[in-house]
Amino acid sequence: MNSLEKYFNSIPVGSMEDNVFDLIGRQWMLITAGTTGNFNTMTASWGSMGILWNKPVAICFIRPNRYTYEFAEKYDHYTLSFFDEKYRDLLNFCGTKSGRNTDKIKATGLTPLISRHLNIGFMESRMVIECRKLYCDDLKPGNFIIPDIARKNYPRDDYHRFYIGEVVNCFLKKN
Repeated sequence: MNSLEKYFNSIPVGSMEDNVFDLIGRQWMLITAGTTGNFNTMTASWGSMGILWNKPVAICFIRPNRYTYEFAEKYDHYTLSFFDEKYRDLLNFCGTKSGRNTDKIKATGLTPLISRHLNIGFMESRMVIECRKLYCDDLKPGNFIIPDIARKNYPRDDYHRFYIGEVVNCFLKKN
């Protein structure tokens, strides 16, 4: 597997110019956890980025029934990969198929790359954010201030686990 650093430049997190609301909510991302030969990826459009505990962080949300959840639980890092619009079909596929019974990499033609921290990003992405897990917890039905949010988004009581990760690298595709 080729090195992520061969195709991407590491940039300071503070120099990222993307609007995170657009980046996550409209453009979507692949959340990937695991390492060479043992990883899974899934599409997400819920998440957050900011400063917490004096660190740059990215927060991702994964339901326990998703295959990626097993990898997020097992490994200390995860990546968030962002793509140009021409990859929308790929993102749709990775959001609707399970890695338990589908080889998403083979089916989509994604090219995995490995970082020096042994995390997975993808050649086709334009930006990869590499995160080290700091904290995780489960959303709890009793903690919703507005109960309709829980009823609307969790009719099967399959509440997300969220992972707060320190952004340890931000990579932009080389031109």
